[in-house]
Amino acid sequence: MRVRGLELRFGERTYVMGIVNVTPDSFSGDGLLTGGSVVEAALLQVEQMVADGADIVDIGGESTRPGHAPLDAITELDRTIAVVAGVRTRFADLPISIDTSKPAVAVAALEAGADIVNDVAGVTAQATLAPVAAAHAAPYIVTHSRATPEYDDVVAETVADLRDALELAEGHGCDPRSLIVDPGIGFGKTAEQNLAVLGDLAALRTLGRPVLLGTSRKSTIGAVLDLPLDQRLEGTLATTALGIAAGVDIVRVHDVAANVRTARMSDAIIRGGWTGPRS
Repeated sequence: MRVRGLELRFGERTYVMGIVNVTPDSFSGDGLLTGGSVVEAALLQVEQMVADGADIVDIGGESTRPGHAPLDAITELDRTIAVVAGVRTRFADLPISIDTSKPAVAVAALEAGADIVNDVAGVTAQATLAPVAAAHAAPYIVTHSRATPEYDDVVAETVADLRDALELAEGHGCDPRSLIVDPGIGFGKTAEQNLAVLGDLAALRTLGRPVLLGTSRKSTIGAVLDLPLDQRLEGTLATTALGIAAGVDIVRVHDVAANVRTARMSDAIIRGGWTGPRS
């Protein structure tokens, strides 16, 4: 799968997606709407992420934290499109993902230079972005979520829901080779259910599609370690390493440098191919 200037060779190495939150109410506390020039702040953040080794950046304008206030499309457009356009102008070959569940935002972002559609509502009844991704021949990330955390078998049902969503996306014209799945850690799942999914990520390989994992700083890590947001890096890195061992292809993270190092070391052990000098 080629995206902008990057050939994604899934199975050969792990790709790191840096999170750019253009929102004042991000759960992780890193939102850029805190005054000053949001576009310039985003460009500085992306510049650092690229220097730290990010392969892709994911730009979003609506918080998805539990209990967040829904955002109208006009406000989300105002927050994100200038940032997407600015990043595209500054970084011509950098793959950009737009994190949204709104067709109008996805279309505008793709027209402004985004390459990938990251749909947090990918398996819900409200999912409407598959036709947009298909029309633009854009890679489409389908994220698992449910309105309530009610499951008999969370792993099996997550896989089944994603399989149905993939079939729906193909029915809307998406190239199967452009589809990526995300188990949706933190979306419609309790901490215990999140841990169950994380413990059996290999089950997602039955879908035959690349897997994206987004656990960075999430509440399950805070619950297990009893730590606040700014102290969850080590917990995140553990999920990155174990996710790669289970076959994850992309990790979506806030702390790019540390996760890039973790991914490179994990790849050297799990996927091989390291040809550096002996120590």
